[in-house]
Amino acid sequence: MTAQAEQAQTTAGRIIISVDAMGGDAGPSAVVAGLAESAAKNPEIGFILHGPEARLRKLVARRRDLSGRVTFRDAPDVVTMDDKPSLVLRNGKGTSMWSALESVRSGEAASAVSCGNTGALMALSMIRLRKLPGVNRPAIAVLYPTLAARKFNVMLDVGADVRAEAGDLLQFALMGASYARNGMGLPRPRIGLLNVGTEEHKGRAVLKEAQALIAQFSDEAAFDYVGFVEGSDITGDVADVIVTDGFTGNVAIKTGEGTAKLVSTLLREAFKHSPLSRLASVLAITSLRRLQKRVDPRRVNGGVFLGLNGTVVKSHGSADATGVSAAIKLAFQLAKSGFTDKLAARVASAADVAQDDDRPPAAPEAETVNDNKEGEA
Repeated sequence: MTAQAEQAQTTAGRIIISVDAMGGDAGPSAVVAGLAESAAKNPEIGFILHGPEARLRKLVARRRDLSGRVTFRDAPDVVTMDDKPSLVLRNGKGTSMWSALESVRSGEAASAVSCGNTGALMALSMIRLRKLPGVNRPAIAVLYPTLAARKFNVMLDVGADVRAEAGDLLQFALMGASYARNGMGLPRPRIGLLNVGTEEHKGRAVLKEAQALIAQFSDEAAFDYVGFVEGSDITGDVADVIVTDGFTGNVAIKTGEGTAKLVSTLLREAFKHSPLSRLASVLAITSLRRLQKRVDPRRVNGGVFLGLNGTVVKSHGSADATGVSAAIKLAFQLAKSGFTDKLAARVASAADVAQDDDRPPAAPEAETVNDNKEGEA
């Protein structure tokens, strides 16, 4: 079967997701299993799968749900977790990651998903897809479990760049509001700026400057600014979108993941302590499973790269089939909503308002992505 024939079959009536099959800790078998889960649940999805074609064809052939749903792009090289982004930029043209982004750049696919090296993926995405006009620094946004009825908050940036000036934090707020509006159905999301306290006199000068900027844009950008929020509010119901710099955001999500694992381990140990505790675990099995599902990070796997001319979802490197499927679902939902076009319109509108009002310009563009780095308009 020719590639053209395959493409005709997979694109008919479907939204195409470009998937990097390599680079994850569990290998391409977990990625293909995730594709199969997604295909079984959603007939509207088709895939372009990037990696060593002969190997991938064998894995796909074992999955009935993927029959006629996958087009292959042979890419023999792999970006490893240890590769520096600067090296990948120079020598990564033959990699599955590069190939996956090219499918979005050419218009073959609506969005891309990768489990690979975060720093390399961001660097390649910025070079191949380019930033939206008016965006200085892209951001990575994730969904964070919360006590609110909607179940998740949006937090950004969580690691695209460790630096963020006041203008960057404003752009993060605008992009986060658009993500919450399109990805979570919140017509007027609440924006909070992460700080060491909620009092206006606390925090660094850049946060105080960002607070003034974000508050000025709340009406034009159709969001409510709730002011400074603390770390305890990340899982609360004070704000729908938590804005911070990439260093702080990355530490926060990694701390959350570690805390979740600690609680899970201690809970298992407690239920194994005695015969009575084992009996209690049996009686509570339904509630425990409900709790596990609610806090399972695999089910909200996927950080979205915001501020690019294309949708890119970064899956956790250790994602299994369930995690990969969740990342694909997120990429599909954003593609179906036309999220990138709406985000571009929002950023452009805000830039025009800022220019007309003679507001302080955004911080200068970052020269490079940190080589040491590894969630509606």
